[in-house]
Amino acid sequence: MGACMALCSLASCASCLCGSAPCILCGCCPSSNNSTVTRLIFSFFLLLGTLVSIIMILPGMETQLRKIPGFCQGGSTIPGLENQFNCDVIVGYKSVYRMCFAMACFFFFFAAIMIRVRNSKDPRAAIQNGFWFFKFLILVGITVGAFFIPDGTFHNVWFYFGIVGSFMFILIQLILLIDFAHSWNEVWVRNAEEGNSKGWYFGLLFFTILHYALAFAAVVLFYLYYTKPDGCTEHKVFISLNLIFCIIVSVVSILPKVQDASPQSGLLQSSLISLYTMYVTWSAMTNNPNRECNPSLLSLVSNVSISTTQPTPTSAPGIVQWWDAQGIVGLVIFLFCTFYASIRSSSNAQVNRLMQTEEGRGSDVEGPVGEDGLRRVVDNEEDGVTYSYSFFHFHLFLASLYIMMTLTNWYKPDTTTQAMQSSMPAVWVKICSSWLGLALYLWTLLAPVLLPNRDFS
Repeated sequence: MGACMALCSLASCASCLCGSAPCILCGCCPSSNNSTVTRLIFSFFLLLGTLVSIIMILPGMETQLRKIPGFCQGGSTIPGLENQFNCDVIVGYKSVYRMCFAMACFFFFFAAIMIRVRNSKDPRAAIQNGFWFFKFLILVGITVGAFFIPDGTFHNVWFYFGIVGSFMFILIQLILLIDFAHSWNEVWVRNAEEGNSKGWYFGLLFFTILHYALAFAAVVLFYLYYTKPDGCTEHKVFISLNLIFCIIVSVVSILPKVQDASPQSGLLQSSLISLYTMYVTWSAMTNNPNRECNPSLLSLVSNVSISTTQPTPTSAPGIVQWWDAQGIVGLVIFLFCTFYASIRSSSNAQVNRLMQTEEGRGSDVEGPVGEDGLRRVVDNEEDGVTYSYSFFHFHLFLASLYIMMTLTNWYKPDTTTQAMQSSMPAVWVKICSSWLGLALYLWTLLAPVLLPNRDFS
């Protein structure tokens, strides 16, 4: 779908910017549904903001901006532009906070105005599925305004918004991964049964073993590099508890009663959730301000220990290095979950209730052909929306906060030194989200057994 959007000609799409989502894609993807296209375009807005944030946080950006005469405060003058831009605000962590603040406001606004939209006949549905040029202008306007927010307590306050929002987004990521694992297992088992081929079963076995092997290897590395014989007690507790919890959910997933109530459950899902839990555990430990318990990636590779007196990479004002290993993995998982949330059409009733979506109603009818000879996509929401417009935007609102925290390594702004520091609140937020996520997954396994009269298909 993303490739289809990229291949659309600029000329043909420019004439449709004020129209509906199907018109934006013109004739490039004739088999698309209106609901899917709209979600992809909103997700593209989020990814575009993420890309801008990454560019702003790249090292050397401030130096390059200061080379522009009169652009930064204190530079030479250009009529109308003298001292207009504070370059330590439009680069570094301050720019990430402001860019993500703008995206969060944009998506929260749409989440508020799209509450209780029932079908595409609602006048607000036209706003949801069209007027893209004006939406882009609104986003740009909010972004420009965000860069004029005085420093003050803005970064500290928005940091705590980011902590809470990211906590909720991690849980949504886990729900999407559970849904993906269930769909993956269901499709491959069906292919094996219909095609009478054992290759699909071998594939399921291979990936299940791979996930568990990676999770177990992660546990071993955590004990080696993130704990000390006479210290790092918190890390020992985190690793041990999450290892025990992952074993518990894996055992529960294959219990006979659970299998009878939920035949689609199995070790593939548990292995994927276990691997994700270990990632969250690793991500939490990398935010520990105790440098003895939180070695840098460089020290892990070169076996060079980092002393407690050595300056951290973030000691310079406004400089944040997000491209460490856990930050990159976090971005990859974020991109996957964002794309999956845009195209998902789950048949799992329980996940649909959690994600405020309806069982996929994909249309087999080809879209109508316009006067220009290009085929339009299908409006598949005349009888009812296939997803909650409001919840989808709320999900992107949380994603904006998660991106902000990821790109700044979950570091807390220090208003006195104008630097970024590791903080224990970020550690506890991530660990608690991993525990709550495991509890949620355990509930999806036990709910059909404990409540046999309810439909959890």
